[in-house]
Amino acid sequence: MDVTTTTDPLLDERALSKLRWRCRRGLLENDLFIERFFARHASGLTVRQAEALGALMDLSDNDLLDLLLARKEPEGDLARDDVTHLLGLLRATPLTNRQPQKETA
Repeated sequence: MDVTTTTDPLLDERALSKLRWRCRRGLLENDLFIERFFARHASGLTVRQAEALGALMDLSDNDLLDLLLARKEPEGDLARDDVTHLLGLLRATPLTNRQPQKETA
């Protein structure tokens, strides 16, 4: 799924690099969601999506994890379309690409 829209400009390389740095988290589970998101969507991120991701990065690690795991939904200033859309992309990014291994005798 392409995350770009026709009206939003794409994020340039410098802004993408700064965003990646800002998204580094102290909680491994959050880092896993975020790194897999970037691996899948970095080349198509728009300025608006970067702003939404920045808003999520203002949260504490535990609050962010609750949103990523869908334990909670965005509230207050975060209850806006761009944040909800980006959160959906973060949640939809698979946490593992491994296939179940077959047991050998």
